[in-house]
Amino acid sequence: MSDVLETIKTRRSIRKFKPDMIPKDLLEKIIEAGTYAATGMGKQSPIILAITKKELRDQLSEWNAKIMGTDTDPFYGAPVVLVVLANKERPTALYDGSLVMGNLMLEAHALGIGSCWIHRAKEEFESEEGKELLKSLGIEGDYEGIGHCVLGYVDGEYPKAPERKENWVYYVE
Repeated sequence: MSDVLETIKTRRSIRKFKPDMIPKDLLEKIIEAGTYAATGMGKQSPIILAITKKELRDQLSEWNAKIMGTDTDPFYGAPVVLVVLANKERPTALYDGSLVMGNLMLEAHALGIGSCWIHRAKEEFESEEGKELLKSLGIEGDYEGIGHCVLGYVDGEYPKAPERKENWVYYVE
């Protein structure tokens, strides 16, 4: 089995992280994998916000929790949040950003870093606060939040993959 297939088969979503920060060189490798995701016509519509600043991470967690209707941390204590956004002008924006998210999570797993896709980025960055955040970072354009890839070291047992369902594939030969 190829290393890529093994990584795909063993990656799971992590929902409990240690507070330890990921070394910058590993974070950069994970981000680089995201920048090589396939995109419609190669137009590279997504951008990635790499958030390691605790105050901003906590602010995003609060926004996300409010949208979700909870007072718990929707980022499960992960110290790093990679927010993937994609340019709304591209008809493939959602798909492009989703492929970035997949690459981020797979490379994280290959490097021994846990990850989880957290939703509600769309609502966060459609809000005035979200738009102001992008503006304050010098990001111009009309971007849609695709997802948050939260990253950190796994706190506890690594989940096992469930058995694959029947009738997943239908061959037409």
